[in-house]
Amino acid sequence: MKRVAILGFLHESNSFAPTTTEQDFRNRCYHRGEEITADLALPAGKLPKETRGFVDAMNDSGVDWEMIPIMIADAEPGGLVDQNFHDLTRAEMGKLLQDAMPLDGVYLIAHGAMRTTGDMDPDATLYGEVRDIIGSDVPLLVTLDLHANVSDAMVELTDVLIAYRTNPHVDQVERAAEAAQAMIDMWTGMRPKAAHIKMPIAAPSVRLLTAEGPYADLINYGQSTQSGAILNVSVMGGFAFSDSPKTGISVIVTARDDVVAARALAADIATRAWADRERYQARLTSLDDAVAMAVSCGEDATKPAVIMADVADNPGGGGSGATTYVLRALVAAGAEGVVIGGMTDAPLAATAHAAGEGATIQARFNSVPTTAFDEPFEAAARVLALSDGKTVGRRGMLDGRALDIGPAALLEIGGVRVAVGSIRKQCADPALLEMFGVVIAEARSVIVKSRGHFRAGFDDLFPPERTFEIDAPGVTSPVLKNFDWTALPRPSYPLDADTTWPGPPW
Repeated sequence: MKRVAILGFLHESNSFAPTTTEQDFRNRCYHRGEEITADLALPAGKLPKETRGFVDAMNDSGVDWEMIPIMIADAEPGGLVDQNFHDLTRAEMGKLLQDAMPLDGVYLIAHGAMRTTGDMDPDATLYGEVRDIIGSDVPLLVTLDLHANVSDAMVELTDVLIAYRTNPHVDQVERAAEAAQAMIDMWTGMRPKAAHIKMPIAAPSVRLLTAEGPYADLINYGQSTQSGAILNVSVMGGFAFSDSPKTGISVIVTARDDVVAARALAADIATRAWADRERYQARLTSLDDAVAMAVSCGEDATKPAVIMADVADNPGGGGSGATTYVLRALVAAGAEGVVIGGMTDAPLAATAHAAGEGATIQARFNSVPTTAFDEPFEAAARVLALSDGKTVGRRGMLDGRALDIGPAALLEIGGVRVAVGSIRKQCADPALLEMFGVVIAEARSVIVKSRGHFRAGFDDLFPPERTFEIDAPGVTSPVLKNFDWTALPRPSYPLDADTTWPGPPW
């Protein structure tokens, strides 16, 4: 029987957002040992989808194996992770892993863009400690988000790094199954060899979609050129807001045995990425144009409804979910038929619950701001609906996953209905509005606090030609020149037009 440990430490860290704490992890997922097993038995649990994907793939493989659940910690993207919490969690993971020895394999679920308040590369720190415990001969396989910031150390310490291929992310289960098969292949003699190239391209988040665009073309090319000698091709777009020395597009090609084949394909993909770099430019809709569009849709029922993302305040990238720039502009313009999803304001939600459904309150947004962009806004509002904030995702990335935004309310301010929760969560799934009884198909304009994952949640109602991204202030603005970078490699394109790339490091 093969004994395989499963553990995970996932976070996408935005250095411009407030520090991520233990409570942020406990709000989303913080399971150890048998809590992991119990969560897997639920119809809708809190674990990352990769967990079930790996377990199901191993169960279906016919291999006689035993899952050894260690610990899985996952939080909504936010600021740098508190170092003390990270140290304590990592130490507990290490102890549980040591107690579980001997092992035949380790599957580690990560995001890959974590930073802590004291460590620029905590992913590599964790991988190194795992490797020290299990030794060099035990397979260590890691799955990553495609927004991972990858270091050479992360590649060297693991046997195989496998990244998502989809953005919005809907292939976590498939990538976990790929990791399971790679582990099985290693048990039968396969010895993976990886080649890694880091590109000086700090791509704006809105240019990393995989349905179309330069990143989609790059990923599709990588998949189309694989041969029998190649085990995996992963192209990570990176997460610029980490402000990390690891920032940049990473190309990792893992061969089954031959590093020469891996290097040749990695160089081919990277060369294509560099030749196509001018396409990594953010194209956004101005706030004025977005408001005008919403007003027009509200006035003319014959026009098709639209969905617009407040991409600069995406909780899925570390945004507070509390900026009021778009809300204020819509109310001031008298827009009708608008639904806003994903505002986060615990004191306001509590006020609405105290008043009750049907009450009129003086809604005070951002009475307790968390970022410099969380400007106050006050208006009379009617409490349309209340919720405990618990639901289950039903489409896209969050499909089947238990969601909790804490005590929540749907408020009406003029012609604008705005959903307000207590716990940050990007509005990537229609369930986060439907919990209030909102019929999304009846809205004339939908505004979501999200960056791109909403596309997979709302694409049945809003095709790409009726989907827009708003240019407004916030800690996740795709306009990278708005930020004061301290650790991001310079020069990097498109921040620096004169950036050069010398070619593969070998």
